[in-house]
Amino acid sequence: MKDFARAFYNSAAWAACRESYIAERRETDGGLCEVCRERRGEIVHHVIMLTPNNIGDPLVALNHDILRLDCLQCHNDEPGHYNDSRYGRKSACGFDENGEPFKR
Repeated sequence: MKDFARAFYNSAAWAACRESYIAERRETDGGLCEVCRERRGEIVHHVIMLTPNNIGDPLVALNHDILRLDCLQCHNDEPGHYNDSRYGRKSACGFDENGEPFKR
């Protein structure tokens, strides 16, 4: 988690949004991953990357229309999202504090 997003992801607003989105997806299709449709979704993913400039905008940060329920594998396949230090692997790119991509 990026430092600028820590307070947001620990907020009651995000917890409520995340919970309601998962409930909506479970009602729709049992909570399947919206990418592979093979595994159960675990991670509510922002389709529009959160940045310091948009994290305070509820139309971006708390909008069900731009969220997606991903399984861990599909979420980690997203550019810049895979970082599993348990296995010494990182994604080939990352995002700076402004949400801009960079190569590692």
